[in-house]
Order: sequence, then structure tokens, then C-alpha cells
Amino acid sequence: MARFERLLVCVDGSESSMKAAGYAVEIAKEYGAQVIALNVIVSQLGYAYSSGAFGLVGPSTINDLLEKSKQEAQKWFDEIGKNATANGVQLKTEVVASPTSVAPAIVDYAEKNKVDLVVVGTRGRSGFTKLLLGSVASGVVTYASCPVMVVK
Repeated sequence: MARFERLLVCVDGSESSMKAAGYAVEIAKEYGAQVIALNVIVSQLGYAYSSGAFGLVGPSTINDLLEKSKQEAQKWFDEIGKNATANGVQLKTEVVASPTSVAPAIVDYAEKNKVDLVVVGTRGRSGFTKLLLGSVASGVVTYASCPVMVVK
């Protein structure tokens, strides 16, 4: 039987990701596990947020954008935290920036942090529907080295 000590739930504020967080907390409660709520920011800031005469972005602009993203994620983390506290589950929250895309960042994070189970929603905020499974969920399922639970 599988033993879960560390669960990773990927949160982007979508209904699907928040539902996944609820499942992660329930599983963590059952196993006495820790939940890590992760928000990934795709950060090609040098290109996406160009300003100035030469299209250069200063460090303060990048820090401002990252800080704004962290503040947005904190709202989701607070909601998950209330549920975790009510269920006696330890919650760790983290925002990471990825220069590529979300799925590889999640897979990499899970491996580096020895996660036992990744919980993802079927579709996130992109609004793009890829048949039955969102592109991030599909990428995580395909490349993760640990079990992945996809919540509908």
C-alpha cells in the first residue's frame, strides 16, 4: 500500500485547482501527511514585459511583477490554509518562477522535494481545453516520477 508523507498540489486559483487542493488536504489528513501548495509563475519577464527605449526591464520591474503574483497566490493559499488548519494538516506554500512552462516546473519541484503524490486539477486558468485533460495536467501525468492524481 502506498504511503504518502508529502503531497504537492498545484494551485492557479481556478476552480479545478482549488478542488484539487481540497482533495490533497483530505488525503493528507488520512495519512498524516504534509501538503505543499505550489503556484508556478511563467517568467519570461525580459521579453513579455519590455519597457524603455531599448526594451530592457529593470530589476525593480521584475520584482514588482513577481511580488504582485505572490500576493495573488497568497489569497489562494489563505483559503487552502483554512481548510488545512481545520483538518489538522500541515501546509507549506511556495511560489516559483519558471523560465519555460508550468508542467516541467511542477515535475522538477516534485522530484527535488521528494514528493510522494502530485495532485492537479484537470484544467487551469488558461481557458484552453485540451480534450479531457488540460495541458499542464497532461504534462505532469506524462513526466512525473511519482503518482499523480487528476481531480475533475
